Amino acid sequence: MKISKERLLELYETMMKIRNFEERVSGLFAGGHIPGFLHLYVGQEAVAAGVCANLHKDDYITSTHRGHGHCIAKGADVKRMMAELFGKRTGYCKGKGGSMHVVDVNLGILGANGIVGAGMPIAVGAAFSAKTKGTGQVAVAFFGEGATGTGYFHESLNLAAVLKLPAIFVCESNQYAEFTPREKHLPVKTVAERSKAYGIEGHAMNGNNVVEVFEELSAIVAKVRKGGGPVIVECFTNRWSGHYEGDPQKYRPAGEAEAWRKKDPILHVEQVLREQYDVDITELAAIKDQVEREIDEAERFSMESPLPEGEETLQDVYAS
Repeated sequence: MKISKERLLELYETMMKIRNFEERVSGLFAGGHIPGFLHLYVGQEAVAAGVCANLHKDDYITSTHRGHGHCIAKGADVKRMMAELFGKRTGYCKGKGGSMHVVDVNLGILGANGIVGAGMPIAVGAAFSAKTKGTGQVAVAFFGEGATGTGYFHESLNLAAVLKLPAIFVCESNQYAEFTPREKHLPVKTVAERSKAYGIEGHAMNGNNVVEVFEELSAIVAKVRKGGGPVIVECFTNRWSGHYEGDPQKYRPAGEAEAWRKKDPILHVEQVLREQYDVDITELAAIKDQVEREIDEAERFSMESPLPEGEETLQDVYAS
């Protein structure tokens, strides 16, 4: 079934929100307003948007150190997101988590994670809970291809397959495991083909085409939700920035970054909207303006929010 114009415009808005948020925090980080490390999602927006648009509010996701896009696509408030990056009390984790540890259990966001691959066993636990309780929920674990070399990956896939859990393992193949190109650490051509070792389905797709991601995941999520068991999904894409902000990227071949920028997922969806859905450029401009105002407000909110007090260090350490 062809994706509707209304749905595609929603996906476009989500992608613009992620792109604008990431570009804004990049500048704020450079200006000394954001402490710690920053790992940007720019270039991969179609994956988070296309996957999360198929999820219900109470479905679960686990994220990575490069997790801002996943959280925004799942419905996170960009004001609280940015405030958390600033280390402010009004952030999702009251300023104690920062960029790599955004959590909102009310939206099914079980946490971005600074440990490579560690979100996968958490997603398996959430999927086990959903199956046990019969809630019909699914759990999605986002990770990069570098994480497939960890024990987390193999243990999680094996257990999910044995128990036939409602889990979807989404590998964002952005061509690098930190600084190592995929051909240096992957003994297989695709991550998706590793599904064969666990007796489950594996799907590979263009992670820069949000229409393809959305439509493919629509069928996959529906099947998993009905008890079809876990699935591996591999989305081929590329991160435009380095592994972290400030990364000199000397490991990237000349011209590679420019070649991927020509495959900009946002320019692609704009072209589809204009050529196949007759969306006027002014309508796209209005969405961009609305998103920019929202990010402006998030920046103002974050700048004006208070820092945590010293005694708050010992709060929220244990469950009450």
